[in-house]
Amino acid sequence: MKYVDEYRDGQLARDIAAAIRAEAHPEREYHLMEFCGGHTHAIFRYGIPDLLPDNVRMIHGPGCPVCVLPINRLDAAIELAVSHNVILCSYGDMMRVPGSRKRSLLKAKADGADVRMVYSCMDALKIARDNPSREVVFFAIGFETTTPPTALVIRQAQKLGLKNFSVFCNHVLTPAAISNILESPEVRELGVLPLDGFIGPAHVSTVIGSQPYYYFAEEYQKPVVIAGFEPLDVLQAIRMLVRQLNEGRAEVENEFSRAVTYQGNEQAKQIVADTFELRRAFEWRGLGVVPYSALRIKSEYAEFDAEKRFMVEYRSARENKACECGAILRGVKSPRDCSLFGDPCTPENPLGSCMVSSEGACAAYYSYGRYQERVFASDGASAAEQ
Repeated sequence: MKYVDEYRDGQLARDIAAAIRAEAHPEREYHLMEFCGGHTHAIFRYGIPDLLPDNVRMIHGPGCPVCVLPINRLDAAIELAVSHNVILCSYGDMMRVPGSRKRSLLKAKADGADVRMVYSCMDALKIARDNPSREVVFFAIGFETTTPPTALVIRQAQKLGLKNFSVFCNHVLTPAAISNILESPEVRELGVLPLDGFIGPAHVSTVIGSQPYYYFAEEYQKPVVIAGFEPLDVLQAIRMLVRQLNEGRAEVENEFSRAVTYQGNEQAKQIVADTFELRRAFEWRGLGVVPYSALRIKSEYAEFDAEKRFMVEYRSARENKACECGAILRGVKSPRDCSLFGDPCTPENPLGSCMVSSEGACAAYYSYGRYQERVFASDGASAAEQ
């Protein structure tokens, strides 16, 4: 298959890995963060840690939209379904994320709430058209990749004159999260995180382009290499970062040039700008309150804003004290550092969002455990030795 098979060639992977080992200076450490949860899963699925030298360490970032949504926002969605008797439409990953008091959308559904899993926001719009006597709310989450479809569905609802459809908007922004990791005193107080460079997200960058990352290269002197999700993409991005660090450079490079341009998708960005505006602040699980890091629906589309239509209230909610999901999202801990990991917290019985999502670090580590040894064994021993 073109643009897939050629990026999974085993011999080429070994050749790139050999080049990384040759270029990585043995006297220094390389701490590289893959921001996107899709990259985290690719790294473990293809056993990339086993191909890297010990001094090149991958750190998992907060690029999992299901994982970073705080409990109080999830609790609000559950309350919409339970107390306001709406049809709540949600992507599948959100259904099983535990909120406060161990509630989830799936449990609310089992208790009688009308919660429906959808594959796209257009599915939610169809449900609204098919049920004109019911209020339908789409639980919108995601980074810049899923924001344009939500904008389109809001505009389509206005065009159709649907009065029973609204959106609970929880869309968040990648650059703001990266800035928060690099400069927030609150995050630094929660754990020191050595970071030398970033693997930039793939899908997000197809929308926003490579331009936003130049700020991090220039302001923080952190190199960024945008990469695709295939194993050769990731390996080549790691090699490019190692080379930049060796040469004392901090630049933005685009390994994923077959899909990402400098300016991104101008039409998609314009639709988002016309439909949404920045929130002054938004809470992220693991990062706390991050300024200008999320979007809300503009006033001209206020009739489709579930937060305004239902006067959604947010109550303080505590995370599970034993769950290390917040620290994992910041990159200061790994799944093996969590006392709940594997027992009792599993994909079948998730106690934290990082184990639920298809982009969560805990789910990746659990699913592809045979590739974990080098990266996550904090004392340097192999998983077998532990």
